[in-house]
Amino acid sequence: MAKKEKRHTNHSCYFAAPVLLLAFALQGFLPIVTALSASDPLTEIQTQSRQQQQIRELRQTEQLQQLRRDQQLNNLQQELESRPMDNRDSRRQQQLDQNQRKLDQLKNDQQLDRLQTEQQLNQIQREPNQSRRQEQIRELQRQQQMNRLQDQQRKFQIQRPR
Repeated sequence: MAKKEKRHTNHSCYFAAPVLLLAFALQGFLPIVTALSASDPLTEIQTQSRQQQQIRELRQTEQLQQLRRDQQLNNLQQELESRPMDNRDSRRQQQLDQNQRKLDQLKNDQQLDRLQTEQQLNQIQREPNQSRRQEQIRELQRQQQMNRLQDQQRKFQIQRPR
């Protein structure tokens, strides 16, 4: 009976050694795991910083585009005003008046777009979810491109003689 007890004790030693080795190995990996989990906040901060930079770039791009659109509208306005007016040609005057109304409407629409874009940028900055924020940035970029193309098309329609 004594031999059976020794054998049983020997088996528990065989199982204890790998468990102890595993425990020591895991202790060595804990600092690495801790460092990796500590990098998550760093990654999050870097992502937020990139997104804030994208928002600043969007604002700058929007401001530059708005300045260009304003300049184009001013040029178009000057062109409309510089056209010779012949009081005898009422149809021509009506066309000029209509073009002026379209130009005024275009200016109003652009101002509205500018305010909506600024509102969207402010909303994006307040969004706590980073992936949602990135999605909103991409959507705003697409929307700005669409607005620029629509404005361009409308300007061409105003400039086109009939």
